[in-house]
Parts: sequence; C-alpha cells; structure tokens
Amino acid sequence: MSINTITLVGRAGRDPETRFFESGSVVTNLSLAVNRPSREEEPDWFNLEIWGKQAQVAADYVRKGSLIGVIGRMTSEQWTDRNTGERRSKPVVKVDRLALLGSRADSATAPPVEGQTTAQAVAPAGTPISDEEVPF
Repeated sequence: MSINTITLVGRAGRDPETRFFESGSVVTNLSLAVNRPSREEEPDWFNLEIWGKQAQVAADYVRKGSLIGVIGRMTSEQWTDRNTGERRSKPVVKVDRLALLGSRADSATAPPVEGQTTAQAVAPAGTPISDEEVPF
C-alpha cells in the first residue's frame, strides 16, 4: 500500500494565473509559501495546480499574501527545455481540496459576511458547489 497525500497551510506567493479551455475546463496555478517552525529560516515554496470549480474560487478570491490551506498529492512535471534540449522537472502539488483561511480583513476582494470566515469554503475537487454553499 502507498499513500501520496500532502496537507499545507501557507500564504500565496503571487496572484493566481488562470487558464480557461474551450472544453470548459479551468486551471489555476500559484505558488505557496509555508513557514518553517523557526521564523528565521526561509519558507518552503510549493507550486500548486487547481482544477475545476476550486480553480475558479482561487482565481476570484486568492491574492498574493492570502492565507490558504490545501490537500492534494505531489507530482512531478517534466518537459524538455527548448533552448538547451535538457530534460527538466519540477514538483507540483495537484490540489484536491482548497480552503480559504484568512480573515475578512486579509481579503479585500471578498464582501463581508457577518459571523462567517472563509475557512468554511471547502469542497473536494470535482464536487459542484451551489451558491447557497458558498459563504461569501
């Protein structure tokens, strides 16, 4: 038996980049900085790839510095460098679940909703989200 699950909580290192496909699919990519226990150390950086409805949520509500949590799996993206012809790779977290964790004060884009935090906006990948389920 093998398990490939990663859980991270950190801050977005840049604004999300979102692409829309003719098929209707949506993908959002962003980086995530996760602090180490000692604040003096540099954070660990992760590349995130989010698909579907959660990709749209990330595009609409996540900005550089936003506090988010993700659950996903580690993969390795591989390609051939066009200039050198060398094989290259980078680790990527394919996100299965996204949680918006910051307070309303952290997110200038989300309208205030009394008594709710964005941590309640969690849905597994591929699960349709109705307007009633979204707390903002």
